[in-house]
Amino acid sequence: MSYLQKTHIFSLLHIDIARNSTDDFNLFHDKKKWHQIHHNPFGGPIVLGFQLEAFIEGAVREHRITYQDDILIAQKNLQYSNYQFSFANPVKPEQVIDIKINRSLFSNDLLNPILSNRVSLKSGGKLSMAGYKKESQKPLFLPNPDLPDFKRLINASDREFLGDTGFFIKRKFMNTSNAKNFLAGSLIEQSDYFDEIEGKANFPEMFPCALISCALLENVIKEKLDFKRNPMVYTSHKISIDRHHLSHLKSNDSLHLLVRLIQEDKNSASSLQQTYECYGVINHESLLFRSLVSLVPLTGK
Repeated sequence: MSYLQKTHIFSLLHIDIARNSTDDFNLFHDKKKWHQIHHNPFGGPIVLGFQLEAFIEGAVREHRITYQDDILIAQKNLQYSNYQFSFANPVKPEQVIDIKINRSLFSNDLLNPILSNRVSLKSGGKLSMAGYKKESQKPLFLPNPDLPDFKRLINASDREFLGDTGFFIKRKFMNTSNAKNFLAGSLIEQSDYFDEIEGKANFPEMFPCALISCALLENVIKEKLDFKRNPMVYTSHKISIDRHHLSHLKSNDSLHLLVRLIQEDKNSASSLQQTYECYGVINHESLLFRSLVSLVPLTGK
C-alpha cells in the first residue's frame, strides 16, 4: 500500500519518541506537564512541528520516486531541499492525518531552477499546516548569511552566547539511533534511510533541523523567560538544507546550532511575532542548513 494511501495517526508514544530523540522539552508535548502552560487551549499534548515536517518529508520522498522527480533532481543538480510551511491548527494524538501533495511543477530558471510541490496537511478535519517543498540549486532562504568564522566554534562554550555576535550556541552530536527513533516517531519507515545489512546510513533531512527546538528552548532558559506563563508557538518555518553535506553526515559528527533573534519587518502582519535565524554547522566546517523560524505568544495567536 502506498504511503499516501495509508491511515496515519500519531499516538502519545510517537510524540514521546520524537521529543526524546531530539531533546525537545517543550511542555506543549509533555503528556504530564502540558497543563502547566498558562491558559493552554489544546487540552493535552500536541505533535511537534518538526515531527510533522518529517512526516511530510517521507510523503514527498515517495511522491518524488513514484513520479521520477528524483531523476530530474539529479539531472538538474538541485542540491538544496527547501521547506516553507505555515502552521494553523495543532495535531493531537489519535486524530487521523490527511496529507495532499499537488502535482510537481518545474521552473527551469537559468539562475536557480526549482522543482516545487504544494503540500497541505489536515488533522481532525481542520487544516494544520500548508506550504511548499521545493528543490533548488541555490538555497531559497538566507542565501547570504552573516555568520562568524566557523573556527570560533571549536572552543565555543555550549549553551552560551558567542561573543558579541548575538548567536546562542547549542552543540549536539549526530546519532543514528536518535535519527531512527525520530523517523519512527514521525511515522516513517526507518529502513528507507538506515539498513545495516545493506550498508545504508542516510540521515533524513528533517532530523538535524528538528534540533532547532532544543536550541531555542535552551536560549529561552538562558534569557530567563517564563515559557509556562508566556509560551510561544510556531507560525512558520522556512528551511534550506544542503543535500551534499547531508549525504556526508555520519554518526558522532558534531552539529553546532546557532540561533539569533532578528529584527522584525515593520510591515509584519503581527507585531508580536518573533523570527529567529537558525543555522546548523557540521564539525565547525560546513553549513548544513539555514532556517527562519517564526513564533508568536500563545495569547496572541
